[in-house]
Amino acid sequence: MADSNFVDYVKICCRSGKGGSGAMHFLRDKHTAKGGPDGGDGGKGGSIILRGNSNLWTLLHLKYRKHVMSAPGGNGDAGLRKGKDGPNEYLEVPLGTVARDAETGDFLFEVTQHGEEHVLLAGGKGGLGNFHFKTSVNQAPTHAQPGISGKEEWKILELKILADVGLVGFPNAGKSTLLSVITAAKPEIADYPFTTLVPNLGIVPYRDYQSFVMADIPGIIEGAHEGKGLGTRFLRHIERNATLLFMVPATSENIKDEYNVLLRELKLYNKELSAKSRILAITKSDLVDAETLKEIKKKLPRIPHVFISSAAQQGLEELKDKLWNMINKEVE
Repeated sequence: MADSNFVDYVKICCRSGKGGSGAMHFLRDKHTAKGGPDGGDGGKGGSIILRGNSNLWTLLHLKYRKHVMSAPGGNGDAGLRKGKDGPNEYLEVPLGTVARDAETGDFLFEVTQHGEEHVLLAGGKGGLGNFHFKTSVNQAPTHAQPGISGKEEWKILELKILADVGLVGFPNAGKSTLLSVITAAKPEIADYPFTTLVPNLGIVPYRDYQSFVMADIPGIIEGAHEGKGLGTRFLRHIERNATLLFMVPATSENIKDEYNVLLRELKLYNKELSAKSRILAITKSDLVDAETLKEIKKKLPRIPHVFISSAAQQGLEELKDKLWNMINKEVE
């Protein structure tokens, strides 16, 4: 996992720029011996801003950047000249990036559009020059404001991948195998739990040169919403999938119970996930006989389903048809 280029979580220390100080100055030139106050305002400190970039798919470029700092604003000057604003520091992030406060865990915002910008940490305001403090009773104020200090806070950035179809199932349900068979993706596949440690994306070619995106989400176990197993680390990726493909092997003792456990974990994590369209794929159906398949059909939950075998290439076209219809129904 350390060698993976997929990074969906980073914690960074952000420090915004200090505002520039206002100037304390009086007009003095060859025509004016004792002029009034003309101190300019200080410039605003630079902010730290997140900007969506549809060409990025990971937070890898921020993984080793633990500190992000923006520049201070310039000080005000004579002649009511305002100090230069400190340049903002822009962090390019993939679409689906969620920003949170590291101390409280509070949600701040989510970046969903290319070029969309959100202020992660605002720079300090510049101080007012002494010109602003002139009054009828104080024509020569000797006071100017210092700039407001920038902030230093830890922020968390989390990525939710975007896909048309999200694969949901226990470890060893056949999710990675399906992805490797119907897309060009090459996820690691092995006969032990949690082979998949990062989400994998693949493009599924469909009829008439069409396609849709499928995401293999690392296996869920009972109690995942509480952090067990790989926990909530990957459950968030399911939130941005249009359709959910539940996968349960035909060799399972009780397919309906397994499906209900998976569905319950999603609901406990986020109730809105239950509103997503879903379909059930009974995988590894080539490993059971025809009589067993008949018995399985009698006990399935009442949702659209299809029997498939990635290894034997069975039922895959029917599955793609059902998924395509569901995805486009959601779009309408």
